[in-house]
Amino acid sequence: MAAAVGGDGITPSLAELIALRGIAQARVSARRGAAGVAGPAPSTLRGRGMEYAESRAYAAGDDARHIDWRLTARSGKPHTKLFQAERERLTLLVADTSPALYFGTRVRFKSVQAARAGALAAWRAVRDGDRVAALRGSVSEPPVPPASGPRGALRVLDALARWYATPPPDDAGLEVALDHARRLLRPGSRLLVLADPASVAAIPQQRWPALAAHHEVLVLLLTDPLEVEPPRGMLAFSVASSGAPSVAAAASGRASRTRIELDLANTSERERWRRAFDVEVEDTIATLAARGVRALRLSTADASDAWLALPATTARSA
Repeated sequence: MAAAVGGDGITPSLAELIALRGIAQARVSARRGAAGVAGPAPSTLRGRGMEYAESRAYAAGDDARHIDWRLTARSGKPHTKLFQAERERLTLLVADTSPALYFGTRVRFKSVQAARAGALAAWRAVRDGDRVAALRGSVSEPPVPPASGPRGALRVLDALARWYATPPPDDAGLEVALDHARRLLRPGSRLLVLADPASVAAIPQQRWPALAAHHEVLVLLLTDPLEVEPPRGMLAFSVASSGAPSVAAAASGRASRTRIELDLANTSERERWRRAFDVEVEDTIATLAARGVRALRLSTADASDAWLALPATTARSA
C-alpha cells in the first residue's frame, strides 16, 4: 500500500504530484540493455519502431518500400530513406478534462485522482528512461512536448495540475485529444488515457484497434463509489442540457436548471442506476478489451498507485 501524500482532494497541487515520485520509483522496473530497451519483459517495440535518419542514392538490394519519392522526383535519380532504431520510448498521457471529472464523494475528486495517476505514470516513464508528453482535448493549447528526465516529467506535472484544478473553458472532448495523440505517437509508444467512463463510451469503437496495434495502450476509467453503490434513500441531482442526469453537476453546484430526485431505496430505481453507471463501465471495459485495449477502473477511494499493481486482466475497484 502506498504511503499517503498530502493534498486537499479537491484541487491537485504541483507539490503533491512531485511527491509521488518516490512511490513510482519504489516499484521494481525491468532491466534495460545498452540500447535502452527494457528486458526481460516482453518487448515494448511494435511495428517498425524506427525513426527517419536521412536519404541517400538508391543501391541494388535496398527495400523498395523505403524509396524517398519526393527526393527521387526532385533529383531525377532514385533515393531511399534510411532509418535508425528509436532509443527512447515515448510515454504519452491523454487527459480527459470533461466537467464530469471535477466531482467526488470519497477521499478526492476524480480530477485529482486523474492528476495523481498521470503523475505516477510520468515518474514511471522517467524511471524507465522514456520521454514523456501530455495533451488534452483543446484546439488552442498545444501538447506538452516529449522530453526525458525529471525536467520532462515536471512539465507534464505542471500541466496536469493546471488542467485538473478547474474545468478548462475550451475543452473540446476526448475524441479531439485522441486525434492530437495520433499525430504525436510513434510505434512502440506507451499511451495512458485518463478519462471519465462516459467520455470513453462516446468514442467510436473503430478508433481503438489502430492505437492498440502499434502502441501499449491503457485506459484508466475514473469512477466514484457513489456511482457504484448509491445511498438507499432520496438522492437529488440536476439534469444536464442534453437531458442526461449529472451527479457531478449536482454535487459541485454547477447544476443546470432542472432538479429532480430519485428514490434509491426502491429496487427498480437502484437497478436503473446500476445500468446507467456500473454496467456502462463494465460494458466499456469489455468493448475495449475486444479491441486490444486494456482498461481498468480507478476509484476516487483507491490508492492512486493501485492501477500499477493490477495484472493485465481487468479488475474491478471498490
